[in-house]
Amino acid sequence: MSVTLQEPAAPVESAVPAERDRLDRFFEITRRGSTVKREVLAGITTFATMAYIVVLNPLIIGTAPDKDGNLLGLAPVAGVTALVAAVMTIMMGIVGRVPFGVATGLGLNAFVAYAVASQMTWAEAMGLVVIEGLIITVLVLTGFRKAVFRAIPAELKAAIAAGIGLFIALIGFVDGGLVRAGTGVPVQLGGDGTLRGWPTVIFLVGLLATGILVARKVKAGVLIGIVATTVLAVVVNAFAKPGGAFLPDGKPNPGGWRLNIPALPDPLIKAPDLHLLGNVSFGAFAHVGLMTALLLVFTLVLADFFDVMGTTVGLAKQAGLTNADGTDMPRLGKVLFVDGVAAVAGGAGSASSATTYVESSSGIADGGRTGLTSVVTGVLFLGALLLTPLVTLVPSEAAGPALVVVGALMIRQVKDIDFTDVGIAVPAFLTMTLMPFTYSITNGIGAGFVSWVAIRVAQGKARQIHPLMWAVSAAFVVYFGINLVKAVTGVS
Repeated sequence: MSVTLQEPAAPVESAVPAERDRLDRFFEITRRGSTVKREVLAGITTFATMAYIVVLNPLIIGTAPDKDGNLLGLAPVAGVTALVAAVMTIMMGIVGRVPFGVATGLGLNAFVAYAVASQMTWAEAMGLVVIEGLIITVLVLTGFRKAVFRAIPAELKAAIAAGIGLFIALIGFVDGGLVRAGTGVPVQLGGDGTLRGWPTVIFLVGLLATGILVARKVKAGVLIGIVATTVLAVVVNAFAKPGGAFLPDGKPNPGGWRLNIPALPDPLIKAPDLHLLGNVSFGAFAHVGLMTALLLVFTLVLADFFDVMGTTVGLAKQAGLTNADGTDMPRLGKVLFVDGVAAVAGGAGSASSATTYVESSSGIADGGRTGLTSVVTGVLFLGALLLTPLVTLVPSEAAGPALVVVGALMIRQVKDIDFTDVGIAVPAFLTMTLMPFTYSITNGIGAGFVSWVAIRVAQGKARQIHPLMWAVSAAFVVYFGINLVKAVTGVS
């Protein structure tokens, strides 16, 4: 539930170390009802649920060939992914002072890998990402992005937060192997309609344990759940040896670990490969044509703009950082500015566009309320630069339960939606369901915006629609009809 921030606590008579007092004032730790210990533990939790990106991003953009068949490579992408996440998350903590982690955006990285780089060189693709980030940053500096945040109706904000809860729960179920692509149906239980394999057992045990810890209000319950499940996974892997997602002959292994195999890596410490930093070119406009490049940038901007908008809304409401009617939050402009800079940094670092991470909800669920949580998470990502092999120790089956439990906490936002008003119920429902069903926060927000405007007009309530809702909905119509736009313009 969104709450108004508490008034600053009265000065304590007992002596407090000056350094601790300055830290408290800078991050407003006491004012937001938190403690340094709680913020540190929350930062560790957020890192534990985000660390998979150091492994997953290289698998997506490190193995995808560009137009000339060149690859970025696994190790170099892992290095720049960890570096960008570290720098931008620390920046979010110090400048934005909110408990939001920042790293390469999933979905956007796949789009860059398979829809952008396939038409040009990797350097040119990252150049378009930099341009996208610059546009986002300009929209923040002009106040446009902040104005859109405030123009979103409160009911849609609640639907966005609840939809993100469903979305991250689905991510957790998929990562844990409980839900997989089906045969004859879109999705199904396990790989063949049944549950099998030790990794799935680990996920279920972790889900039950984490749920119990959170239900009993155990401090740092989400983090304890991740650590305990990881330890259990290491033990089970040592004895049962279920293997990875694929067998040696390349066939799927339904009983194997989905991503990381929980075994101590050798070596534990390895110097990062950062040679991809600055590998950027702006030659795409000449290479693929002006219209094609502009459409690619437009798609990147719209997806990033509203993916972050939705994530920010959901996380801020979960952390109780929004005001009573959910229309504003502290330092909103600075939070959005850091996110815009993160997109630029992701492109300049060849890690793909970086963005605010929805997995930050796990740290918030463990009590994180201030930027100190983000600073801790960022410092751990700096450590991951040298300990990249150790990051692979946490399997997705151990991180997945945390996402499901946090999703259950976020879905409670539906209580703020008046489902008796169909003009509210339908857009809210589309927002919530299309996020997990299409695996995209942007799609859910777009459907909610367009349907909100259309139904309000049909109800004779057009004057109640904020002008920015009209403009954004029109942009989403173009976004959803991008193939038609390509056909009309003759762009491939």
